[in-house]
Amino acid sequence: MTSDSSSGSVDDEVRQLYERYQAAESDTECREIALEMGKLDGRRHAEIYAALEDE
Repeated sequence: MTSDSSSGSVDDEVRQLYERYQAAESDTECREIALEMGKLDGRRHAEIYAALEDE
């Protein structure tokens, strides 16, 4: 893959979201963070599919 730097930043974002999730003090906060994680996961999958189409 050619997007090593973007995957690194995505990994950092995932790590930060996971840390926020672990520190969340309410169910509402957990849900909001989980939604952010889902959006990030969708973006990561879109990047993977785009890279596969370019091959």
